[in-house]
Amino acid sequence: MSTQPYNILFLCTGNSARSILAEGLVNHLSHGRFKGFSAGSQPMGRVNPLALETLQQLGCDTDGMSSKSWDVFAEADAPKMDFIITVCDSAAGEACPYWPGTPMTAHWGFPDPSHVEGDDEAKRLAFARTAQAITQRLRLFLSLPMDKLDTLSLQDALRAWGSP
Repeated sequence: MSTQPYNILFLCTGNSARSILAEGLVNHLSHGRFKGFSAGSQPMGRVNPLALETLQQLGCDTDGMSSKSWDVFAEADAPKMDFIITVCDSAAGEACPYWPGTPMTAHWGFPDPSHVEGDDEAKRLAFARTAQAITQRLRLFLSLPMDKLDTLSLQDALRAWGSP
């Protein structure tokens, strides 16, 4: 494991909603212990405005957030990741690039709030619920004493919190 802050990459196919929410939330909730990043296997090229709105309402910084390819984080000069977490089922099943180092990996599946149909209130509620579910998972993860756990124990805990 690296010294703090630990780098954590959240992956989703489009990198427009769930992975963006997770990036913003880990940066906000970890108080500097983690540096969150997000990417996608087939990035949409834009962040869903409701993801940004939800994060802002929760007090998260959204400056510089963008929808980008996971290839960015497989390059030689990319930040070394300590953790890589897929947050959608399709990204979990795809062949990932080679990640420098030996990051711990897990799959935490969350429903895609951008697929909810209905009026703006229903869509905002879907984003709020997904953000709440991600927050619950992150709070559990962030409560682990990273410096006191061996790699195997930490990997087991990370994977145990997979899909609810």
